[in-house]
Amino acid sequence: MAILDKVKSPIKKLMPKPVLGGYHYAWAFLAAVRYGFPARKLKVIGVTGTNGKSTTIELIAAILKEAGYRVALSSSIKFEIAGETRKNSSNNSMPGRFALQKLLAQAAQKKCDYAIVEVTSEGITQHRHRFIGFTGAVFTNLTPEHIESHGGFDNYRKAKQKLFAVAKGFHVINRDDENANYFLGFKAKKKYCYGLCPAGSPSATGEKCETVCAADVRPVAGGTVFSVNGQQLETGLAGLFNVYNALAAVSLAMAEGIGLDVCRKALARVRSVPGRMEKVSVSPLVFVDYAFTPNALKKVYAAVRKDFLAGSGKLICLLGACGNGRDKWKRPILGQIAGQYCDKIILADEDPWGEDPRKIIGMVKEGVIKSGFDARNLYVIPDRRRAVAKAVSLVGNNDAIVLTGKGSEAWIRFEHGKKIPWDEKKAVLEELAKAKR
Repeated sequence: MAILDKVKSPIKKLMPKPVLGGYHYAWAFLAAVRYGFPARKLKVIGVTGTNGKSTTIELIAAILKEAGYRVALSSSIKFEIAGETRKNSSNNSMPGRFALQKLLAQAAQKKCDYAIVEVTSEGITQHRHRFIGFTGAVFTNLTPEHIESHGGFDNYRKAKQKLFAVAKGFHVINRDDENANYFLGFKAKKKYCYGLCPAGSPSATGEKCETVCAADVRPVAGGTVFSVNGQQLETGLAGLFNVYNALAAVSLAMAEGIGLDVCRKALARVRSVPGRMEKVSVSPLVFVDYAFTPNALKKVYAAVRKDFLAGSGKLICLLGACGNGRDKWKRPILGQIAGQYCDKIILADEDPWGEDPRKIIGMVKEGVIKSGFDARNLYVIPDRRRAVAKAVSLVGNNDAIVLTGKGSEAWIRFEHGKKIPWDEKKAVLEELAKAKR
């Protein structure tokens, strides 16, 4: 298979775009044929957006299980079929066509009722969503990402919209996102719009949409509390952005006739999601998060500052940026955001791929300096393990450490296919243990 991939890669690069599109479409059809169109035996729900997809999938799965359904899921974190899970150690948030159809076939064989799939813009461009017959589609939010590969934000958004064009059962849409109207125009039997109360008009286009809104949102020691239709709900996940993720899951439940009491029980059981605003230590306070876009990074930093830091507590941030030529524009912006929110910053490798790690970190550093950040509190330590150790050495009483960019990923990737095993949570806990000796 590896040899085949090496042959296919240069061939695909030489193909004109229309021919390449046909190539991907044909493979999608062949994959569905190979596994007997398994999605016909399931209700398949696609979750798309820039941030929050994996967490939303976890919350949807929890609710469906609480309601008594058998569930399969595919996310950037893991694959799960009827309770059996394995970590997603690939580089694909959305599996390739044959891998995805195989997973759906296994789900059907295990008599699953639902399959929840993380749907990416790159996956849609490569027709991985074809021949699945999505029952429902969920939109979390949209901010610039994959701009270079798509050739602009409009193309990125149009790719996401294609999921809603094929999902005919129900649509769940974040009405507080400025791009909501672009997703409201597609036909579906049911539409649910979620956001914070007070609920305004969901769409300037006049599209009818059942509104689900969160009131009385407040952080608590165990996570976050909010109310929907007078029912108090609590999740162990911190941050306002996780309220939106929970609202998406609750909206889907309503679309499928599942009551709020079931949602309440399910959400209360979700105490954390691997690598997503995951609290890996309480003393000192340490969070591991996958955030790698400017919008996500800002929300994570803001949540920690608002809900967890008090008095003179310092925010210690470890971050980097992905290589492989991916979205170079955002690197200095990530640095600027860190400079605005953090008191101490450590810059480290994320996934350099074939790029010079020093140049990647250098671009992030430019943004940090541009923000007016005190360079005396800036540390450049490319080796991520050493960088984690440095962050631990800097933490004091009432401080918090936030490590972003890797989340629950299993590898750090370098050029020529080289990769080293990585577990951000494990690395933090080991360095904390050393510091206490």
